[in-house]
Amino acid sequence: MRALANLVVDLRSDTFDEAAVGAARGRLAARGLRIEERERDDALCAWIDLAFGGGWSGEAFRAKNLVVTLDGQRRAFLSLAAQGLRYAWLRNAGAQPGTGIFGPIGVSAEARGSGIGADLALIGCQRLRELGYDRALIPAVGELPLERFYEGALGARVVERIDPMRWWEPRARVVAMASGNGSNLQALLDAIASSELPVDLAAVIVNRRNALAAQRAIDAGVRHVEHAIWNRKEETRADYDARLAEIVERFEPEGVLLLGWMHLLDGRFVERFPELLNLHPAYLPHDPRADDVALPDGSIIPAFRGAHAIHDAFAAGSAWIGASVHRVSAETDRGEVLVRRPMPCNGLGESDLAPALRPIEHRLTVDAVRLWSFMRERIRVV
Repeated sequence: MRALANLVVDLRSDTFDEAAVGAARGRLAARGLRIEERERDDALCAWIDLAFGGGWSGEAFRAKNLVVTLDGQRRAFLSLAAQGLRYAWLRNAGAQPGTGIFGPIGVSAEARGSGIGADLALIGCQRLRELGYDRALIPAVGELPLERFYEGALGARVVERIDPMRWWEPRARVVAMASGNGSNLQALLDAIASSELPVDLAAVIVNRRNALAAQRAIDAGVRHVEHAIWNRKEETRADYDARLAEIVERFEPEGVLLLGWMHLLDGRFVERFPELLNLHPAYLPHDPRADDVALPDGSIIPAFRGAHAIHDAFAAGSAWIGASVHRVSAETDRGEVLVRRPMPCNGLGESDLAPALRPIEHRLTVDAVRLWSFMRERIRVV
């Protein structure tokens, strides 16, 4: 992976005076484009998930967003001054007083190459200045053409170059837990094998004797594959939960991944392993208190939490389902969402929904673990 660049923009520059920014606004208006500012806009975040993927909607949820529309259809967005982000690349330049975060910025496929992005960037820098910031940090730029664009359009300069490979040593030690077929585990195994993910999979734990996930792990050369079977006639729930925690503890994981794990973990387990991520087959809201979630088309569906999310979505006649990877908290499926993606049902029957969703789950599994690896406290930015 190419080194990432952190760029800084001096917001006091004349580049962002009223005349220059007014001209940018005029160019957008001349093409029938409107620009407005939105905060905590669930439908916008859902559109970002559908159009761009990754973890951008989580950043947008924590930011002020400039949204460009044409005839009511979203064409671009820019997030500004996001709060509460934990990425390692924000710990040096991003922590300097008077620094506001610029980005992410996205232009829809049908509007790329139109100049919208350049005008939106100028307007965004002026907005950061209005908010009281002296500098804008454009973090983790990974492509040289984009770096050159920011230098030319905004007068940005590189202040840090970050080699992710240096962050990733030592690699994050993780344990994966699965109950069934293990296709999401396979996506993780494939990404590790191709050096796409900076993790050391110390062990895979399954709780069913016939779980194909165990064989997938063995075939991939995972060093430890554990069968943690609960015999309800011989062991209490509390004893089993304690034994399960002890099995995981043996491997001293930095993180624990629940990939189709079908046993509800007790509060002691969650407290013992705070870096606990769960893949859930529903489109969950970024606000953990919310009981519904907005979709890209503006419709709203329940947040289908719990063990029967796909069935519940079908029974409710929902036009959308989806998948999310979230941190596990004491309340079921209400932890911080790292990545998510909606999927229209398109008239599929209940038995067809899970297979249709599976490729999305595979991608989210990899994206979430990568994103989590960028938030690790052990990462040192040099």
